[in-house]
Amino acid sequence: MITDSIAFLDLPDGRSLVGRGPFTPSAKPPQEGVAFYRNDFGLGAAEPWLVPDRWEIASHGEVASLIGMAGGSPACTWEAPEASDFSLVFQEISAAIRGGTFEKTVPVVVERGTLEEAPGHRLLATAAGSSGPLLGYGFSDGVSGFAGASPELLLSVTGGVLKTMALAGTARTEERDVLAVDEKEIREHEYVAQSLVAKLGDIGEVRRGPRGILQLGSIVHFHTPIEVDLTGEESPAQLLRRLHPTPALGPLPRTPETLRQLIGWRRRLGTPEDFGAPFGAIVDGDFHAIVAIRGLWWQDREVILPAGCGVIEASRLVNEWRELRLKREAVKARFGL
Repeated sequence: MITDSIAFLDLPDGRSLVGRGPFTPSAKPPQEGVAFYRNDFGLGAAEPWLVPDRWEIASHGEVASLIGMAGGSPACTWEAPEASDFSLVFQEISAAIRGGTFEKTVPVVVERGTLEEAPGHRLLATAAGSSGPLLGYGFSDGVSGFAGASPELLLSVTGGVLKTMALAGTARTEERDVLAVDEKEIREHEYVAQSLVAKLGDIGEVRRGPRGILQLGSIVHFHTPIEVDLTGEESPAQLLRRLHPTPALGPLPRTPETLRQLIGWRRRLGTPEDFGAPFGAIVDGDFHAIVAIRGLWWQDREVILPAGCGVIEASRLVNEWRELRLKREAVKARFGL
């Protein structure tokens, strides 16, 4: 039985950080060296920093061999999620939007499955080696864990420059031309982009790039790059609380009350606590964090596949249900499940 723990994160520069346990939890990052960052969606962990016993930097393509697992993902039997559970939450969200509490929020649906055998670190190895723009990530103790390939960089800080992105608005690849003129998807994306620019304006000079379309296999998303020349010292914890959750995964407006309400809906639908949360690492002072989406969470043979959708006033239940399935199918394809 595998008892050692492993974490990895693809960095934006083409390298990957691989750490091996035991991991030492800490409330603050180390002054030098390496630590991973793992927290829940509400950023409630008292000691989110995990200092590995040993670590190494490798290329994206070398991570799977460093993890040392081969053979692909175990076979999985899936149980389709109940549309009725999501429908009730969707109706509550729509009523809250009409009542003026939200402009946008992001419920999550999970699909559950049973693996043919316990995966050990194999799902971690499968998530490794992702090709850009996807960034692989994961943590496994050999019994439980999570792993995925996220398209969303929450933030990357190197040399006084912060990079982030707005990633919202989804369609099938064959509907790319339709997405480009879809008013509902454009509006959803602009909520995210404008909110990020507003949250970053008082810590430096913000540069917003043009809205484009990001190609991710069977899915396309609207994508807007954003950079900030930081004018002062901002700790990773300060930046994370400023940015997370963005309206791509969280409520708009983001207040303690709207965040609490969203977390309540997520829990009702069985969402893993750290789905959509930041997962990151600090490497000699540079900090990088992705949004933990497009992945799997597992315990022994039981596996959970979450997916979220942005709901605004123009959203329709059947369209959101279709988008959720599209995102889950992309994850299944990535893991060979």
